[in-house]
Order: sequence, then structure tokens, then C-alpha cells
Amino acid sequence: MSEVAIIPRSRAGGRAARRTLRTTPDFQMLPGLTRGIPVCEVMDGSQVERIDAASMDILENVGVLFRDPIAVDDWKRAGAKVEGEMVYLDRGLVRELISTIPSDFTYHARNPANNVRLGGRHSVFVPMTGAPYLRDLDDVRRNPMLEDLAMFHKLSHMMPALHSSAHHIVEPYDHPISQRHLRITYSSMKHSDKMFMGMTTSPKNAEDVMEMCAILFGEDFMEEHPVTTGNCNGNSPLVWDEVMLGAMRAFCRRNQPVLCSPFVLGGANTPASVPATVAQLNAEALSALAYTQVIRKGTPAIYGHYLSTVSMKSGAPMAGTPEISLMNFMIGQMARYYRVPWRTSSLLGGAKTFDAQAGYESATTLSAVLHAGANYIWHSAGWNEAGMHCSVAKFVVDAEQCAMAYRMAEGPKWDDFDQALSAVPDVGPGGHYLGHPHTQENFQTAYFMPELFDNNSIGQWQDEGGLDTTKRALNYARKLLSEYQEPKLDAAKDEALRDYIARREREIPAADELNQSY
Repeated sequence: MSEVAIIPRSRAGGRAARRTLRTTPDFQMLPGLTRGIPVCEVMDGSQVERIDAASMDILENVGVLFRDPIAVDDWKRAGAKVEGEMVYLDRGLVRELISTIPSDFTYHARNPANNVRLGGRHSVFVPMTGAPYLRDLDDVRRNPMLEDLAMFHKLSHMMPALHSSAHHIVEPYDHPISQRHLRITYSSMKHSDKMFMGMTTSPKNAEDVMEMCAILFGEDFMEEHPVTTGNCNGNSPLVWDEVMLGAMRAFCRRNQPVLCSPFVLGGANTPASVPATVAQLNAEALSALAYTQVIRKGTPAIYGHYLSTVSMKSGAPMAGTPEISLMNFMIGQMARYYRVPWRTSSLLGGAKTFDAQAGYESATTLSAVLHAGANYIWHSAGWNEAGMHCSVAKFVVDAEQCAMAYRMAEGPKWDDFDQALSAVPDVGPGGHYLGHPHTQENFQTAYFMPELFDNNSIGQWQDEGGLDTTKRALNYARKLLSEYQEPKLDAAKDEALRDYIARREREIPAADELNQSY
């Protein structure tokens, strides 16, 4: 597969060994990305301070609605001004609280070889989550089942540039809503030994995830080591609700990071202005980041957001627009200003099929978030139709795009510069480098060679079936799944996890309509 070009291996054995190397897939995960390219900063220092001042004015004078009595009491004890559910945050208090968030930390995976660092120059790629539909191995749009979720977790495990198996990449419709989080978490743990995400669909669901993580990693280990990630979405403008805040407390009390993510629909729940949208979003994110430190000082937390702009023709969310890129650049600057890691979304598509629109939108966003210096790069594989479905074809192509982006974001490699340059006098004017020993030894790693894009002549392409990208990708996904080898869970931990799931499923009402009160 194409990612072989990134992972050096022994080249002993001559031409036959090189042929084997070229045709043998390598599923070893790439280390977390350490970016070697400059960030794009579209604001000067005074503009960063202007956004900060505007956000602090919002927090102090407009306030944030915390629709949760526990959070309101927590804020009172922390010294905030509280009127009913409205919390007014003094900028000094906010700065004091967010100063205790670690600027970087290490995620610990079930397989220690897959641990990854996050923050500063360190980034990770995470697949999409939350799709109520999928486009399957036959490119048919339908409701997903638990086996479809397992398929995506297996593909996540096998794609080297994906650093996580996420959680509910697709919704398993064959399990009650009230119990899904248990099966989803187990699937994330079972089918991959990379890091994963934890469900935050209710405070109790989040507590179940924490208990399952304690079985897998140990309670004492979790006290000192991040092992999963929760996502808590705000209700823009300026509202945090009881469900998200309760889930946030479940994670933070166990020292597990959460993404503090305002849900931005630019022009609908924010002002119709890029800088003003960023100022509001920044205020919302800061209020949640500060609250994580009220819950537990020093717990890791991530400045989050979900960015979309709204079509003024239809009201539908759009992906890949210029304003989304600009906001990513600006949010990256704000996160660095506060010295906290930050999350964004990548490879988003609004198209209904895996077509040119999906490709353009996804490529635009991926390029922007890399140059913005994002750390937790979520929704990096499969997202299409504004998140309504996860496409198997797009999933594997997106993952290869992440591998290509990884290579670019590392920056130029200088380790063999002198050796490569010495080939110039060997070849001389008018020659070629194809047969030179340096080329023979380095052609696998010198240039990225994508597997899922076709660069052959028209004749070769026709002789091989004239397959478009979707068909090639689906064939490739089938091949990957046929070669999947499960990274086995420790037998005792596996049994304990199954026992926990069985007990909780007996305790949780299975009727979906009861889920809201549970």
C-alpha cells in the first residue's frame, strides 16, 4: 500500500527484496505527526488581542448560560458572578483557570507502540464519527449495523495515517439507543489497539465509558495517563447544557481530556462575519475550557469547535468554503495564544456521493487545517453529505490523503542530502537517475506513491478495467478487510469488559423512548 513509502525497511536482498517490499502491505501506524512546516497566521498580534478582548467582554458582560445546577454551584464556589443559570466570567478568573491546562500531553493506547503526543507541533488524524447512514462496500446508502461499525474500526486499525479508531463512526441501528454506547466502546477497544474516543451522549453513558476504560487500562493508570477523548458540544450562541456538562465532569474527574466544542453554523448561530464569529466561538470555548479546570485543576483539555458556514440560499451547512479555512487559521492562533491544544475537523464533504465536489471540499479543508497547525484533526476519513453518511470508498481514500498530508507536513527531509547530491556528477548532463544506486535504494521513500489514484496511461487504465476512484477504493477496502488480523485483547480484560456490558444491558432499559430520562 502507499504508506509503505513512509516507513523505511531493510532493503537487503537486492531486486527480489525490493519487489517484495513494493507489493507487501504495511499496516504499522505512523507515529503521531510532528509538523515541520510553518503555520499560517492571518492575524497580527494586535488582531489576536482584539479577538481576545472581544471574547472577554462577551464573557464578562453578555455571559454564558450554563443550564446545569451542578455547574452553576461549581461556578459560584469558583468566584464567578452567577444570576440564575447565567454565568459572568471575569477575564482574570478565566486566564487563571486556563493557565493550568497542559499545553501538550501523551495519549496512551492499548498497544504502547501506538501512543501519540498531542499539542504544540504534535498532531493526530482521527476518523469521522456520528453518521446515521453509510455507503457500504457496494456503494449503497443504507442504515448501519454493529458489523458495519466493526468494519470501520478494522479499517481504522489498518490505515497507518489514522491514529485512532474513534467511536461511533456509524450508528449501529441493531442495538437500542440507550445501550449502544457500550457496544460502540467495546468495538473501538476490540478491533484496534490504537487510541479511541469515548461516548458523551449522556453523563451516565460517559461514566460507563470511564468504567470500561478502567477495566482496560486500570483506574490508577488513568489517574496519570490520558487514554481516551470525550467531545462536548456547546449550543451556540453561548449555551452549555446539562447533558454535555455532566459528561464533561465524568471525563475530567478521571483526568481524561475532552474537546470543548462550540457548534458553529456561521451566519445562523453566529454573526455573519468571520472575525465576529471567531470572537463568539472563542468565548464559548474559553468558558468550557475554564470549567474543566474548575472540575479538576490540571486535567488535559482541548480547545474545540465544529465549523460550518450556512448557505443563505437554502439554510444548509456548507463545507470547504474560504471562510472555514480563514476561521481555522484564526482559531489556531487563538489556541496558541492561550497555549492549549486545539481540535478541528478535516476532509469534510457535503456531496451526496464520492464525487468531485467531495474531493475539492475535503482537500481544501485538509490543506487549511494542516497549515493552521491543528492538533486533534477529527473527521479525517469518510465524512460526506454533511456528516449524514460515512462512505467506505471515501474513508480509505481520505486515509491515504492523510498519509500524503503527513508526508508534506513533516517538511523536507535532509538526512541524505549529501548522498543524493553526489549522484549529480555520477549522472552528468543528459543522463538519467533511474538506474543510479541511490535511486535504487531510495525510490520507495523519496516520493509518495498513492495507491488509490491512477497515474497510468489511458491504455493501461483501460486494460485494467477503466475503474474510477470509487471502484478502486472499494476493491482496496475489501482487500484490506480480507487481510485484517485482530489485535487480541487480554483474555481476562476481555471477559471483564463483556461481563460489564452484560450487567449494564440488564440494568439499562432497552426501550429507546426511555433513553432520554436515563
